[in-house]
Amino acid sequence: MSEALATATKLFHAEGGLDPVTAARHIATAMDGADDGELFLEYRESEAISLEDGRIRSASFDTRRGFGLRAVLGEASYYAHAGELSDEALARAAATIKSARAQEHAMVAAGPAATTTPLYAGLNPLAEMPFSTRAALLSEIDSFARAADRRVTQVMASIAGEWQVVEILRADGSRIADLRPLVRLNVSVVMEQNGRRESGSHGAGGRTSYAPLIDPAYWQSAVHEAIRQATVNLESIPAPAGEMPVVLGSGWPGILLHEAIGHGLEGDFNRKQTSAFAGLMGSRIAAKGVTVVDDGTLKDRRGSLTIDDEGTPTSRTTLIEDGILIGYIQDRQNARLMNMRATGNGRRQSYAHSPMPRMTNTIMLGGDATKEDMIKSVKRGLYAVNFGGGQVDITSGKFVFSAAEAYLIEDGKVTAPVKGATLIGNGPDALTKVEMIGNDPALDPGIGTCGKNGQGVPVGVGQPTMKMSGLTIGGTAA
Repeated sequence: MSEALATATKLFHAEGGLDPVTAARHIATAMDGADDGELFLEYRESEAISLEDGRIRSASFDTRRGFGLRAVLGEASYYAHAGELSDEALARAAATIKSARAQEHAMVAAGPAATTTPLYAGLNPLAEMPFSTRAALLSEIDSFARAADRRVTQVMASIAGEWQVVEILRADGSRIADLRPLVRLNVSVVMEQNGRRESGSHGAGGRTSYAPLIDPAYWQSAVHEAIRQATVNLESIPAPAGEMPVVLGSGWPGILLHEAIGHGLEGDFNRKQTSAFAGLMGSRIAAKGVTVVDDGTLKDRRGSLTIDDEGTPTSRTTLIEDGILIGYIQDRQNARLMNMRATGNGRRQSYAHSPMPRMTNTIMLGGDATKEDMIKSVKRGLYAVNFGGGQVDITSGKFVFSAAEAYLIEDGKVTAPVKGATLIGNGPDALTKVEMIGNDPALDPGIGTCGKNGQGVPVGVGQPTMKMSGLTIGGTAA
């Protein structure tokens, strides 16, 4: 028995009191005549500590355990959940689903293939050191930041972690489990110079223990990066407005790719014909050289999963190859309805939510151009290194993103930092404007959370430096 399954057996069956044989009988009742379905069991411990102005502002710890029972028939999904693990609660859920489905019948799909290769250690980061150690780290970050630069007037720092144990059971008695650690550290500073105040921030994390985060070299580099960003912002000038070429930095700027393109390639939006990319399979939707993958198999990454929340092993799915749309991100239901392969992207926020197709780590692959050559090729444009918030309309593909760190490019050289720049465009059109792709692909530091239909899940993004022509910049310059 694997470590994950042994832990799940202890938490859900020995301690939780849920008999696997009886559970399989209830699952069979709910799924009788259905296309698909599963029982999703979850145990989660989570904590978050935040510091502001030298004091712990908040500290929370939460433990939750529950189940979600689902039966799928055609386009319909019947779901019941409870925060109680017992045969009685599961029996009620199964009866509710059976009653709601009435007399509909179908052929139950076979369960996903099993995997035996965990992508991360199953340790519980919350149990590896005293709570006081993490709280003390935040105080040390505050002192270090103020000593590093006398212009620092305010420091905010937070550390958060969770340990999620999931088990997926099916009517045939099959069981698969996963142990999922997740940690994150964030540092923000406010700096003042000549009466002007600006901020900078940096965060990082992944599916690891807390050990990397509390390493002084690690968190001190996060502090220095936050100070560097704030320093840049103190020197920034109002951003220009208009249409101009844009060079996007590597790594985190891939969030634009995630929002503007990735969501539009999720199976449910395309099956329902609500995506701007619907009906374009096999068509050119990006410039030559653009290849985009969604890869849930990267070791220790924030968006990675050994199995998704339906029990399917995650995979490296090519979505766009050399500019041609060749794949979608799929869960089991939408893959079946579209006669496609499930890609291991069925994800849910918790046991109280039904799964749907979601991204894991969405990445554009590298090319052969250098960042220097891209900059040199621009007469007047924008170099966007870091992004803040943004929003996208899935149906139209229109997006707006704010640049947290950006610079003017003038006569082939990076010059003044600018503030208030927003990138405005259209997803289906944006990737056709790619002119140069860098040889420096990078992943984000491990801070992404994706929202969809009210559910949030951890994700990753990545890309090389990239030059795009003719994007609209919304600026603040008069």
